[in-house]
Amino acid sequence: MTTDVGVRLTIADALGRLMKDGLPFRFEAFDGSVAGPEDAPIRMRLVNERGLSYLMTAPGDLGFARAYVSGDLELEGVHPGNPYDAMVLIMSQLRFKVPSAPEMVQIVRSLGFGNLKPPPPPPEEHLPKWRRAMEGLRHNKKRDAEAIHHHYDVSNRFYELVLGPSMTYTCAVFPGPDATLEEAQFEKYDLIARKLDLKPGQRLLDIGCGWGGMVRHAAKHYGVKVIGVTLSREQATWAQDEIKRQGLDHLAEVRFMDYRDVTETDFDAISSIGLTEHIGVRNYNAYFGFMRDHLKVGGRLLNHCITRPHNKTMSTGAFIDRYVFPDGELTGVGRITTAVQDNGLEVRHVENLREHYALTLKGWCDNLVEHWDEALGEVSLGRAKVWGIYMAGSRLAFERNEIELHHVLAVKTDAHGNADWPLRPTWLS
Repeated sequence: MTTDVGVRLTIADALGRLMKDGLPFRFEAFDGSVAGPEDAPIRMRLVNERGLSYLMTAPGDLGFARAYVSGDLELEGVHPGNPYDAMVLIMSQLRFKVPSAPEMVQIVRSLGFGNLKPPPPPPEEHLPKWRRAMEGLRHNKKRDAEAIHHHYDVSNRFYELVLGPSMTYTCAVFPGPDATLEEAQFEKYDLIARKLDLKPGQRLLDIGCGWGGMVRHAAKHYGVKVIGVTLSREQATWAQDEIKRQGLDHLAEVRFMDYRDVTETDFDAISSIGLTEHIGVRNYNAYFGFMRDHLKVGGRLLNHCITRPHNKTMSTGAFIDRYVFPDGELTGVGRITTAVQDNGLEVRHVENLREHYALTLKGWCDNLVEHWDEALGEVSLGRAKVWGIYMAGSRLAFERNEIELHHVLAVKTDAHGNADWPLRPTWLS
């Protein structure tokens, strides 16, 4: 097929040249062109030339995110707090093709060479990797603190609106399909406490403790003395206030500090819930070595983190890296269990909870929709949109087994291999 490079294409025509199977939604552009089914329940509208420049200069999820977050690309038929149905179409049914060289010339000439100059990104976007590298090596203490600050120090009230009263920002465990999000978050903490076999008077270290949900649960329901640490100042302040409000400060505390600076040792148990994603695969030996060194003999470790369905090295993607988890890294549970074993801990149980995370994300999206107006009083419209597409897209990824959530339970045996372990799991009863 020959292409007349002199014919000027509309924006919709140019988009159509890049689609293998056509568009599953209705597309409208500011030049008046349209494409896709007229009766489609989802509509996407490109409202200005800046949005076109975003799409042309960063093809893929980053350009889409920039245009959408800035308001230059609009979605109709879904709520911005839960654009799940749109994400299903975008992530499941869009099939791009590589145009021939003459077609590419025609597309770029039609859309305008001037649009190949990148506009400034939205203020919600974090620094690119090369710029972050100027701030220090990846996963050093200063750079980790900046990454955590970008994601978590947004607004405690915003997180309350999205996460619910427990302020739990990790996968819940649903005891049944009719369980509420709060019931499932209680069950998550309780399952971890049971797996760790917590008993009154024991000492627990919770690293990357967030707003202190596990800290409070272990102290309140198991009589355990708990230290939680987080790199987010906002989280630490909120958590410590809540500990005092609930009268648990004789058992529990949350510190604003790097877990690597904890000096206490001989803990009966260590929990890490949602921190491993920020550690970096190259640092697993130091990470699990730290936990080994801070456990007493017979002590247990529970590592709860998002994983991949394989152990290959793979980028988290530009959108996640720039808008959600700067410097975040995911790998498969095989890499994690290997690192645990290589650092002298015995792996006793592994569990995949990915379906539970999909349900958790649905609950968070529902919360954001319900409290949308109040949420916009706490964060920018762009930030709220980031959370909507991040949570809806992640829900779909968990459903499709593109990402998983694993518990890895391990123990520090004595020199003779004694693990002080029951013959059968006790946490299931």
